[in-house]
Amino acid sequence: MTLLSTLSASPTPLPLTIEVREATPADAEAAGRVMYAAFRRFHESRGFPLDFPNVEVATGLAASYIADPLVYGVVAVSGDRIVGSNFLTEGDQIRGVGPISVDPDIQDAGVGRLLMQAVVRRGASALGVRLLQDAFNTKSLALYASLGFRVREPVAVMSGRPRARLAAGAEVRRMTPADLSAADALARRVHGVARGAELRSALGRGTPVVLERGGRLLAYMTMPELWLLNHAVAETEADLMDLIVGAAAACEEPIGFLLPVRHAALFHWCLGQGFAVVKPMTLMTRGEYREPQGAWLPSVMY
Repeated sequence: MTLLSTLSASPTPLPLTIEVREATPADAEAAGRVMYAAFRRFHESRGFPLDFPNVEVATGLAASYIADPLVYGVVAVSGDRIVGSNFLTEGDQIRGVGPISVDPDIQDAGVGRLLMQAVVRRGASALGVRLLQDAFNTKSLALYASLGFRVREPVAVMSGRPRARLAAGAEVRRMTPADLSAADALARRVHGVARGAELRSALGRGTPVVLERGGRLLAYMTMPELWLLNHAVAETEADLMDLIVGAAAACEEPIGFLLPVRHAALFHWCLGQGFAVVKPMTLMTRGEYREPQGAWLPSVMY
């Protein structure tokens, strides 16, 4: 798919011709550098920690998404220069948007809208499409709303290590392939739709953990040490609290996750355990959305 548009951009004095096309492996390094620069400038200007600690992490993420057959990636090109990118995770019924980034030197030129329109068109036949938006980015909030996304949940990025110990009778261990069926069934009970593709992808990275009691899987978490790729579901909030405690004990670094802050008891517990609020975000959806039934932590893709 190719979209062409002529845009007036600032500070560039002449009109830009922007082509939006499907990403290729050769685009990964340039797309990653734009991603890092865009997120760095925006977050630093507002006093928030960086999502990507260095350009290598951003480039690695761009490369992995472009190489993933379950992710649709697009880049915006001006002349011979990549000036933005966007991605749509397509493995499950619900598609996930992002990360989207635009060269900070041509912000407000309409490139972000073109990149969003490309993935919205791509996901038009899906059951639903979701994204997580930085709540302090008023321009992206307006853009996504204008494209049909609705605000669903206020969310906070949390980081730290809990003080509590794992409850008696609970075990937190690494997920194995034998757990996939039970974990996906739990996700279906909580969200109403499957997340099997996302679970298999996480298992391929070797990062998920599960909570068991009496040999029964009651909760899972996909990537405790990297909130950008982490999500969790549990039967109850007590199970989710034990999962957080056990996941942190198994990790050398502080863990991070997205927390729906309307879940007041869980939010208060996290604060009491010493977790810090890193930044606010907003869960937005397009298409079908079912209120989750149970305890859950979203990912930036879902």
